[in-house]
Amino acid sequence: MPLLRRRTDKQWSLRRRLVIGLTALLVGAILIIGVVTPLILRGFLTQQVDQQLNSAAGRSARGTDRSATQTAPENERGLGFLLQPGQAVGTVGALIRDGQIINAKVLDNSGEPKDIGSAQIAQLARVPANGRILSVNLGPLGRYRVTAQSYGVDTRVTGIPLRGSEATVRRLILVELVVAGGVLILSALVSTAIIGWSMRPLRRVAATAKRVSELPLDKGEVQIIERVKARDADPSTEVGQVGAAVNQMLSHVSHALDARQQSETRVRSFVADASHELRTPLAAIRGYAELTRRSTEHIPPDVQHALGRVESESARMTILVEDLLLLARLDSGRPLELTLVDLSMLIVNAVSDAHTIAPEYVFQLELPDEPVEVDADQARLHQVIANLLANSRTHTPPGTVVTTSLQQRADGSVVVTVADNGPGIAPDLLPNIFERFARGDTSRSRQHGSTGLGLAIVMAVVKAHRGQVAVISEPGDTQFIVTLPPATALFERS
Repeated sequence: MPLLRRRTDKQWSLRRRLVIGLTALLVGAILIIGVVTPLILRGFLTQQVDQQLNSAAGRSARGTDRSATQTAPENERGLGFLLQPGQAVGTVGALIRDGQIINAKVLDNSGEPKDIGSAQIAQLARVPANGRILSVNLGPLGRYRVTAQSYGVDTRVTGIPLRGSEATVRRLILVELVVAGGVLILSALVSTAIIGWSMRPLRRVAATAKRVSELPLDKGEVQIIERVKARDADPSTEVGQVGAAVNQMLSHVSHALDARQQSETRVRSFVADASHELRTPLAAIRGYAELTRRSTEHIPPDVQHALGRVESESARMTILVEDLLLLARLDSGRPLELTLVDLSMLIVNAVSDAHTIAPEYVFQLELPDEPVEVDADQARLHQVIANLLANSRTHTPPGTVVTTSLQQRADGSVVVTVADNGPGIAPDLLPNIFERFARGDTSRSRQHGSTGLGLAIVMAVVKAHRGQVAVISEPGDTQFIVTLPPATALFERS
């Protein structure tokens, strides 16, 4: 039962449960009334029949025995009490003398005595002669209320039929069934309408919550202007208490989102400012290190090595600063410089650059025969392809085959796939692979330095182009899949 109740709560709405509950309560009330009323009426009508039977028995007591009169018809001999004036149609009478049935008749619709069957006679013979009233089933004649009284050696049995009272009870039951069915249907319709009308405020509260749930709350500046209206937030009602609680919750969420946005804005501003300010001293450090290393004066080998390391690390830090500055600009919503880009040529150039940088890797191309064009920021999109190629060669051993493919779907969208047959990415790293400073060192062989921002930039740039990026990886097959929208479908060039 508890399991059934839990499943019912999940599958049935509150409105349905209320309607079914009210209908079930009404059905219970109708059943009680429908059972009690016929029983009371049956008892009342049985009492009336008993009164009629007592009157008939009294008339029988005053009747004369016409059996001694030889002129009486044979079928009336001994039944003078049954033929007394006032006896009702259907009255049964039997004369028992010394334990033997002398005669037994029933008055037909014309008031004439009519023979009854032997089975009915046997039933009447078993009625005790103590004056008590009993119910007896006389087969085709129906149920009777009978009584038997002794008069010397004779016993007279008198019975009144119950078919009239039983017919009345049956008609009452039929009327109750018809009326109950109509009442149940009408009550179900009315209760559905009333409950539906009463639950309109709750539906409005739910609609407000649904609209808020559809807002993009995960990032960016969010303004939650949706609120439950004052008429549905009255604390004096149950629904109003829910509405007021929803409004209070939305206010807290709005304040929290504002605080988060201000914090993110400060962080982005700090990162952008710091990255911008660091570019100049880093360029100066690299310049002085390179100038010193190129000096004609003799420089000790250890100083030469130190200057080389300073120049190398300053170059690496410059790349990191540039990446941070780019992410900060993308996070701030800086618009892209959109043009119609020949993606096929862009991929050819990016793969050619990668082959020049890492000739120990095998780079392959799979391009369609016709050029593929997209609306994009050419520099940023080139950086996406370059970062994916750099990711493959950074985290795979020499000799790895890196395949870059391009295809255009029927709907005009473009799919770029960069795949390699390296060792793959650890499953626990896949969900966070595009996060900033995510490292794959523990799962893929690392031979070169990495800022941990390459794939984060890929994700940010692709999203800025209204595209999607995904990764599928298993040992021997790792694929980074970039999907871009059709040309001119999402952007309008001036």
